[in-house]
Amino acid sequence: MTKPLPTGGPASGIDERHPPIKARRVSFDWSATPMHWIPGDPVATHIINSFHIVLPEGEKWFIQCVKDARPHIKDERLLEEIRGFIGQEMVHARSHQGVLDQILERNGIDVSRITGPAARGNADRPRQMEELKAKNPRAWRRRLRFELAAVASIEHYTAVLGQWIMDNERLDKAGVDPTMLDLLRWHGAEEVEHRSVVFDVYKAMGGGYATRVAAWLVSLFFLYWALIGGSLYLLRHDPTIKKRVTFPRVYRAYRRSVRLGHVPGIFKLLLGEAPVYLKPGHHPSQICSTPRALEYLLKSPAAQAGGYDPY
Repeated sequence: MTKPLPTGGPASGIDERHPPIKARRVSFDWSATPMHWIPGDPVATHIINSFHIVLPEGEKWFIQCVKDARPHIKDERLLEEIRGFIGQEMVHARSHQGVLDQILERNGIDVSRITGPAARGNADRPRQMEELKAKNPRAWRRRLRFELAAVASIEHYTAVLGQWIMDNERLDKAGVDPTMLDLLRWHGAEEVEHRSVVFDVYKAMGGGYATRVAAWLVSLFFLYWALIGGSLYLLRHDPTIKKRVTFPRVYRAYRRSVRLGHVPGIFKLLLGEAPVYLKPGHHPSQICSTPRALEYLLKSPAAQAGGYDPY
C-alpha cells in the first residue's frame, strides 16, 4: 500500500520532515455539500464519514499525549516539530467537527452516542494522568509510552491513507464534492508531513519494540471497530436509505466501492501495512512522500485561502 519515497529517506541523509511543520488557517463552507458527497455511493461516503466521527476527539487525545511528553523532550528540533504537530491537529479536530455539525446533523444524523463517551474520556484523562503521576511515576511513564505507541500506530495509517487520497484521481472522476475532497486531501497531506513526530516522541520517551507491537494490536482493533461500527451506525441512521441495512448488503456495496476506487481496501490496508510498520528498523520517513504532500498543499483551495507558504 505504501510507496517508496521518490527522493530522500534515511539512507540518503535527507530529512523528509522539512520544511518546518506549521498549522495552516483553513476553513470550509459546507453549505453546498450534499449528504452523499460521493455521488451514488452512500456506503463509501459513510465509510469515510466514520473518520469524521472519531477524528475530532481522537486528535484531541493525540495532542494530550504529546503535551504530556513534551516537558521530557530535550531535542530542540523535535520540540519545534511538536509545536507544529499540535497546531495542525487542533485545526484538524475543528475542521472535522464542522462536518459533524454542518452536514451530518443538518441531515438528521446524531452521532453524540459515539462522540459523547470519547469527549468524556478526554475530559477525564488529564486528572487521571496527574493522579497516576503523583502516585506512581513509573506507571505514569509506562501508560504514556503505551498511548504514544498507539498514537504512532494510528498516525502510520493516517499517513498511508493521506497518500492514497492525494494520489487517487478516480475520486475526481467520480464527481466527489470538491470541498470535501479538498478537506480530505489537505488533511492527508498534513498527515504525511508530520508522520514522524509522534513516533520520534515515543522513541525519545524510551519506547521499545515490544510496546510498539502491543499498541499496534490495540490500535488495529480500534480502527476496525471505528470503521465497521461507525459506517453501519451512519448507514442505519441515514434518513435517505430506505432498505434494511445489513452487514452482507453493506459488504457487497463496499466491495463495489473498492473496485471503483472510492475507498481503499480497508481490511487489506490494515493488515497489509503490518510488515511495514512492525519492521524492527522502521521509521515513518521511510514511507509516503513529503514532496508530494507539499505539492498538494501548494494547490489546495483551503490552504491557499489561508495564506499557505511552504517556506
